[in-house]
Amino acid sequence: MEDNLKRLNKFIGETGYCSRREADKLIEEGRVSINGIVPEMGTKVAPDDEVRIDGKLIVEKNEKPIYLAFNKPVGIECTTNLDVRDNIVDYINYPKRIFPIGRLDKASEGLIFMTNDGDIVNKILRARNNHEKEYTVTVNRPITDRFIERMGNGVPILETVTRKCKVEQISKYTFKIILTQGLNRQIRRMCEYLGYEVTALKRIRIINISLDVPVGRYRKLTDAEIKELNQLIAPSSKTEEASLPKAEPTRRKIEFPRRNESKFRKK
Repeated sequence: MEDNLKRLNKFIGETGYCSRREADKLIEEGRVSINGIVPEMGTKVAPDDEVRIDGKLIVEKNEKPIYLAFNKPVGIECTTNLDVRDNIVDYINYPKRIFPIGRLDKASEGLIFMTNDGDIVNKILRARNNHEKEYTVTVNRPITDRFIERMGNGVPILETVTRKCKVEQISKYTFKIILTQGLNRQIRRMCEYLGYEVTALKRIRIINISLDVPVGRYRKLTDAEIKELNQLIAPSSKTEEASLPKAEPTRRKIEFPRRNESKFRKK
């Protein structure tokens, strides 16, 4: 019997309703029921259990998962909240329920994955898995060798120092950067600290998938791309583990001069 049980957030994620992280929020908010009873975090479900979200029956899907590569335009919000104007779900208007993997700032454009596979989300997003994301960035004043060097070696933002990364100048005002972490508005904050303002930011690659569709358009990932992607993220933390809240490792707080950063049912 134990082998047939699934953690509730994993079950919801596998139905394509939302990601595990979002499922945790729904459970915390009391919007999920199992056989008419509101469960607690950590609850497991059996195949014959009836799971509902906001009263709507949720069932496991047997069809092939959806994976899209979408070129998000500037001004589109990466949220599944349909009450938010210009949300990404309404913009794409895909015939089946899908959601974004991660985020891309409203003011930024470029590649973002859309899926109904909640099982893959945490594997891609876990920062410690060091998955590459590549961007082209335009700033408001001429780029110097010193700027490129400092961006690559790490910049103090958000009470930490960014990981070393690859940075390459493309033109007088534009550079390319490859990150393996995703701090909040990271590139913009890094540039701001060094006295630059980002005027345009585009994500052009996530792991093995490069941006190759026009702005506002999407395409399905090919079977070969999905196979390679799964191989590349295979060493990642198990999503079961990744979906659980963890204590943040103690960080040495670094002081820098401020520069331009103006009852569980367990079986």
